Amino acid sequence: MQQRELIISNYVKAYNNFDVEGMLKDLAPTVKFENVSNGDVNMELDGIEAFRNQAEQAVRLFERREQIIRSFKHTGSKTEIEIDYNDIIAIDLPNGLKKGDEMNLKGHSIFTFEGDKIVGIMDIS
Repeated sequence: MQQRELIISNYVKAYNNFDVEGMLKDLAPTVKFENVSNGDVNMELDGIEAFRNQAEQAVRLFERREQIIRSFKHTGSKTEIEIDYNDIIAIDLPNGLKKGDEMNLKGHSIFTFEGDKIVGIMDIS
């Protein structure tokens, strides 16, 4: 479980540093990603290239972004983290958010592992 916590911590550190290659380092080629907001799945990605493309696009949306891990919970092949999330928007967005707006959220992410590779990520806020 310590190895999983290290892998997830490295992923979050890379995310916070806008380091897409660092985020990809421990992902399986077949990784599946889902983003769930207010109970609705608003993004699904299949495969590391789709994940890379989305991560590279997302980098341009934020001046700053930070996830802080509050806890880890291990169950079988899954590890769930509780997070605090904060960002500052870099550009005006179609959903009404404006450059300089700050968002603060609490949520959790569920990482699914096969061996030492992440095969699934579900972000829930």
